[in-house]
Amino acid sequence: MDFVIGTHNPHKVLEFQRILSPLGIRAVSVPLREIEETGSTCAQNAFLKASAACRETGRPAVADDSGLMVESLGGAPGVYSSRYAGEGASAEDCVAKLLDALRDVPTEKRGAKFVCSICCVFPNGDKVTAEGECRGIISTSPRGQSGFGYDPVFLVGDRTFAELSAEEKDRISHRGRALRAFAEKIKKYGELHHADK
Repeated sequence: MDFVIGTHNPHKVLEFQRILSPLGIRAVSVPLREIEETGSTCAQNAFLKASAACRETGRPAVADDSGLMVESLGGAPGVYSSRYAGEGASAEDCVAKLLDALRDVPTEKRGAKFVCSICCVFPNGDKVTAEGECRGIISTSPRGQSGFGYDPVFLVGDRTFAELSAEEKDRISHRGRALRAFAEKIKKYGELHHADK
């Protein structure tokens, strides 16, 4: 089964392909126009991206929207995670702003979670969604060379996401959990759709 991936983020494309491929789902990346993320939740933004990619290609399209929610910041940066330090800011800028905001916050109050909403839109209007999350704490400084975004400051146990191998991260990450749940739902959707024929 092939799905167009509604993202311009090459890191996300690789994660989609890595996690979905063993489940029999081929994630195909094609050039797509940029979609403005105007939703107030990750689920709304995922739907905006997936529906736009489906309309543009005429093929089933899947997209995700993820966010980092820090408890002591009232859930910020949330849906604004990728632009926390402003439009066009780098991931390093966003991490620096986050660490600055938490500069005087003790470890026990640095709890956070990554959340991921996935949405698949079919040309016939059908929609399949899934969610995943991973809890951790924000470290006081970046660690590790892997991953992207806030991975170097998101601690799960004694290591950050950026210190985990791709396989280790996929097992516990918000996106890994959401994609596995999504794969199960897509499998059921396919069985139901096939039974209707």
